[in-house]
Amino acid sequence: MTTTAPTPAATDRSPTPASHYRLAVLALAIGGFAIGTTEFVTMGLLPQVADGVGISIPQAGHVISAYALGVVVGAPVIAVFGAKLPRRALLVGLMAAYAAFNVLSALADSYGVLFAARFLDGLPHGAYFGVASLVAADLAAPGRRGRAVASVMLGLSVANVVGVPAATWLGQQVGWRAAYLSTAGLALVTVLMVLTFVPRVPGDPEATGRREMLFFRNGQALLTLLAGAVGFGGLFAVYSYIAPTVTDVGGLSESAVPVFTAAFGVGMVAGTWLAGRLAEWSVFRTLIWSGAASGLVMLVVWAVAPYGWWLLPVIFLVTATGSVLVVNLQLRLMSVSGKAQTLGAAMNHASLNIANALGAWLGGLVIAAGHGYRAPALVGAALSVAGIAVLFWSAALHRRTG
Repeated sequence: MTTTAPTPAATDRSPTPASHYRLAVLALAIGGFAIGTTEFVTMGLLPQVADGVGISIPQAGHVISAYALGVVVGAPVIAVFGAKLPRRALLVGLMAAYAAFNVLSALADSYGVLFAARFLDGLPHGAYFGVASLVAADLAAPGRRGRAVASVMLGLSVANVVGVPAATWLGQQVGWRAAYLSTAGLALVTVLMVLTFVPRVPGDPEATGRREMLFFRNGQALLTLLAGAVGFGGLFAVYSYIAPTVTDVGGLSESAVPVFTAAFGVGMVAGTWLAGRLAEWSVFRTLIWSGAASGLVMLVVWAVAPYGWWLLPVIFLVTATGSVLVVNLQLRLMSVSGKAQTLGAAMNHASLNIANALGAWLGGLVIAAGHGYRAPALVGAALSVAGIAVLFWSAALHRRTG
């Protein structure tokens, strides 16, 4: 079941001059950098966030789930109702909202307000990446559209190498609220750069809510989403609780946590690079093998967590295998979405944030049940196996229906 992603539909727009194109894509990538930093910094500051609003660490994990649920709700709603809107204006509106809700997160004085703020902040996430990818593809010269979309996504990967460790360090030194304020600043920088460097790009005049909603009647598309929502949850079961795992189980100091979050980001970059090469072999087989590798790595996490720095290379492998899975899920989803490309582009992030919510929630449950901070790794292994089972279900359906 080798799958190749369709090329985004070409437009009659003249090719953008190279210098302007690079600045436009950089502007879009900075938005991805802001979103990536915001999404993952809570995990590195979970103990501080918990203390700041007077809750337990497992309960603070539900704040991570709130953001993920916001992505799940926002991606389809904004994609359906925003498909006809001018895309630059939509991007500016999404990032302005992102900045505002990060400020609200920083000002939250209770668990309820913080939970609501993180949910609201998740709403623009999936739609931003979907629309930014379409804009980048529209601006690119023929034959370079895939590279343009990858450049936008690179902002998310780089965030986990640079942005998250830096924001985690800032939150530890100045207070966790400063981390959210810094990401609000990045969102505002994105707004200014998009207005300055991204040309006006029209929406899809033929888009209708009914056409986009046909996506949800596509069995292969839904199974692909389910495979991502379940199989990728293992990564978040482990990473959501990386800070207490490093300090309480591994016996390291808080200053080591940013090093582990950096390893998370480097693994994401490496996995994204490897994923493209493996996709040329077979998207579907890559999904199976990366899911199996992810499950195995989760078991290694459980085994080496008490041994301090020995956990560092394993965290790198957790995200490397997970990123291979993510990219190939996106490719498969694009190949089976039919005419609902706008919604399909956004829904991959919704699926992955269901995984975020599911992994953080299940990890918190086993910790609260008294099984310790190593137990989420076993949850992650089980989720990886379940994701592979969904992929085999998809293969069986494909053989029956052609």
